[in-house]
Amino acid sequence: MKKLFVFLVLTLFWIPLKAQTTAENISTQSTASFKTENEDLQDNYADDLPWHARRFKVTAGAFFPVNNTEVEVGSNNGNFGNLIDFENDLGFNKSSVSFFGTFEWRISRRSRLGAEYYYLSRSSTKTLQREIEFRDHVYPVNATVSAFMDNHIGRITYGYAFISKPKYEIGALIGAHVLFGDIGMRLEGATIEAEYKDNFNFTAPLPDVGIWGEFVLGRKVGLYANFNYFAIKIDDFDGRLLSYNLSVLYNVYENFSLTAGYTGLNIRVDMEKERLNGFFKWGYNGPTLTATYSFGNHVKLYKN
Repeated sequence: MKKLFVFLVLTLFWIPLKAQTTAENISTQSTASFKTENEDLQDNYADDLPWHARRFKVTAGAFFPVNNTEVEVGSNNGNFGNLIDFENDLGFNKSSVSFFGTFEWRISRRSRLGAEYYYLSRSSTKTLQREIEFRDHVYPVNATVSAFMDNHIGRITYGYAFISKPKYEIGALIGAHVLFGDIGMRLEGATIEAEYKDNFNFTAPLPDVGIWGEFVLGRKVGLYANFNYFAIKIDDFDGRLLSYNLSVLYNVYENFSLTAGYTGLNIRVDMEKERLNGFFKWGYNGPTLTATYSFGNHVKLYKN
């Protein structure tokens, strides 16, 4: 049955292709017919672009986010500390640089699987302007404190194209971000006895659903956009996620392209872990610059 289906699909494509080729060789065609065929050619060039609708796509590059981070971590007795703004209270730079990579496998004309990975590490040293409670210690005013925040973000998605045309696709996706976070502070003392430190690490799985669109703007230019949102509350875990991306691709040579875009992610997590209460709110947005390599056979996108 599968072979018969493939044969029928190929036949349906071969017949109009053969008919168009024959028509182009007829010298007696009218001006109107020539214009129609020329428009059809312009409409179908997206079928054979080296960067578009390939079976596999690998992307790697840099992300330049502007961050906004708030954290509140309680002590082992279950009491909350105070809310800490990492940029204002601890001197973290709002701007940073992150590496990320993606992989996409187009299973069929309408279905695709994707995987993404982001890594962002930040640190600072600052003399405190106010008293800070974090886990089991109080960090006093005028104390010198060093702090860090390491975040690994993995994502897996499944996308389905409701509309699948040679020049554009629009669909829905479902997936999950998994945030691996580690946050810590250390009081810098004159002697080893005066030093103490605390850290809070967690894993936050955050499912999301969204919409996406992919458009061919020209032989070398493409556009991609997506928007995702989800909120979930399970027992002692409460999380919310919103993300978006808009990027423009320029095909440099054959299967190799460069992509410039703008990406944002907002995460909020409330959780309780062995009497240790934690609140984490992190938002970032900024430009991306990546290299993209597409390979494998073309996935046929039908006009009708």
